Amino acid sequence: MKTEFDTDREIETSIATLDGTGLAHGPVYCANCIHCKLVPSPAEAAGLYRLRVRCDAGKWRKKLGEEKIYKYFTVARRSIPSCLSYEDMGDSDDFIRDLRKVLPTSDETYSF
Repeated sequence: MKTEFDTDREIETSIATLDGTGLAHGPVYCANCIHCKLVPSPAEAAGLYRLRVRCDAGKWRKKLGEEKIYKYFTVARRSIPSCLSYEDMGDSDDFIRDLRKVLPTSDETYSF
């Protein structure tokens, strides 16, 4: 049976892109969401780690269902058209602008 929406992604896009007036919204920046979590990931050498980000709501998935984890310095680039789990942590434009200023420019290694 075919429904108006074939996928969850289409439903999320439909809900998030329209407000009461029917106007479209901009992209949802994952870094400004309460579900975007910073996690350590082991590096090559013992006692070292790299920072990674993951979606605690499980929205970042590979095609086979495995969780996708991104490098920390790329988090300001992560955006999607819409997300039903999105819970912002404040003004998105100001937050993303400030975040881009303080993020490292490459994948850095930290020690425990």
